[in-house]
Amino acid sequence: MTTATEPARRGRPGYDRDSMLEVVVEVFNERGYDAASLGSIAEKLGLSKSAIYHHFASKEQMLEVALGRALDALEAVFESPEATTGPVVSRIRHVVRGAVLVLCEQMPFVTLLLRLRGNTPIELEAMRRRREFDRKLRALFELSRDEGTLRADMDPRIAERLTFGMVNSIVEWYRPGGSITPEQLADSVLELVRTGLRDPASL
Repeated sequence: MTTATEPARRGRPGYDRDSMLEVVVEVFNERGYDAASLGSIAEKLGLSKSAIYHHFASKEQMLEVALGRALDALEAVFESPEATTGPVVSRIRHVVRGAVLVLCEQMPFVTLLLRLRGNTPIELEAMRRRREFDRKLRALFELSRDEGTLRADMDPRIAERLTFGMVNSIVEWYRPGGSITPEQLADSVLELVRTGLRDPASL
């Protein structure tokens, strides 16, 4: 029986699926997916391997679920009405801001996505879905070029790569909970995109 001063314990095995997945992703990012064994995951969790199987059937399923969490969040940004309708500059702004916010909110999961090597079918499928984001942002920059709001000397392919390169680099240095909020970070990224890629006459 739990007393008034004793914290309630979670049911066996001590983790729900989401909290276990967060630790699993931490191990994947620290060791690399290929090098991370079920034993190292169990050690990090402080559980037996059989306790892990209570929530996940295999290491491959852990990877698939973890990557799905990042990919689904990013797809929601690109498929939202704000990204598919309206002025193209507003659509670009929404996509870039949304990508930064997802990265900050799901940083360990996005980090795992960005470090894939394509060694398994699950990784290859995740990389295919990720390339769709590149294609969609590039298409927006092409529309921007056609309407004259993207500077004439900037290739849409380069604009897309520079933009996502800047966004993706956030995982290497940004620490959530610090003095810079995700919203402030998104504003800073958007300002760089706005001043660096837009045609000066349209500013």
